[in-house]
Amino acid sequence: MPDFSILNENWDMYIKGFFITIYTSLIGLIGSFILGTILAIFRIAPFKPFNWIGTIYIEFFRNIPLLIIAFFLFTALPTINMQLDGFQAGTLALIIYTSAFIAEAIRAGILSIPKGQTEAARSSGLTYTQTMRYIILPQAIKIVIPPLGNQFINLVKNSSILTILAAGDLMYQADLISTRTFVTFDVYIFVAIFYLVITIPLSTGVNYLEKRLARSN
Repeated sequence: MPDFSILNENWDMYIKGFFITIYTSLIGLIGSFILGTILAIFRIAPFKPFNWIGTIYIEFFRNIPLLIIAFFLFTALPTINMQLDGFQAGTLALIIYTSAFIAEAIRAGILSIPKGQTEAARSSGLTYTQTMRYIILPQAIKIVIPPLGNQFINLVKNSSILTILAAGDLMYQADLISTRTFVTFDVYIFVAIFYLVITIPLSTGVNYLEKRLARSN
């Protein structure tokens, strides 16, 4: 059984890390979804320069470790007078990294929509942007709810990258507690529970939304 005195005596540190993790995750979710959607549209846009931008971004950031992105933002940008603290660098790294995966999921959803819908929308006078916004994207996002949900959950877990940047998240607080108390097992068991408090409701919400959308079709 875990030693609950560890939790009680360090409750304030756990809660501080918990809310920082939630905060960076929320910003990361919103930012990566917006950026990922834009990149997905770039990938299938009828403009070659946009295709190149989207493809290069996605293939580059999907194939390098998140840690490298975080270290680059935190240590390299100051050399060109762009100073980011640990929280800012870690959150921006999460957005950059996760958006590449979200873009591919949304692109797959867009490609699954019959091309006739796009052609009908364009022939009725809608611009490419209007067609995507009002006709294609709403349908595509419904289709890719499960993979998007998985990416959002991965983002929450990947937020532990902030530990390396001393940004005060759950894992960082756990490291401080472990160093101070010389306890490891119990400290990290409670951290795992806090992560489950975030990810299980998120997973449940995604499943509920998926079933509700399926019934509405």
